[in-house]
Amino acid sequence: MLQPKKRKYTTEHKGHMKGKAQRGNELSYGEYGLMATECGRLSSKQIEAARRVLANTTKRAGKIWIKVFPHKPVTKKGEGRMGSGKGSVFQYVSVIKPGLVLFEMSGIPEDVAEEAMRKAGNKLSVLTKVIKKHETE
Repeated sequence: MLQPKKRKYTTEHKGHMKGKAQRGNELSYGEYGLMATECGRLSSKQIEAARRVLANTTKRAGKIWIKVFPHKPVTKKGEGRMGSGKGSVFQYVSVIKPGLVLFEMSGIPEDVAEEAMRKAGNKLSVLTKVIKKHETE
């Protein structure tokens, strides 16, 4: 699973997910992409599950780019009395804003790419749509 090798601080505040994606909102490598249409968080397990679906559906043909990485630690702690700290890191997530391109793909037929992207979108906790290079230009 994806996670950072080293961090300066182990835990982090929750933060906000307001607004649309300012960066990473266009296809930069491939011909087809999977774009988020709502905000949320993707865990490293969800990203890996979507990557596996893309690889299996395309029979490992073409090229796949993963444009998101889970940098943000999420802590989990059981209930207890006040004052006993924050808890240890449970998983790493990637913060997703609407308009962010999550995966890109090239080198395969259009119908296979669209089907693979649709299946990968079903593995994620945010709503997505399939985009093409000539649509975004």
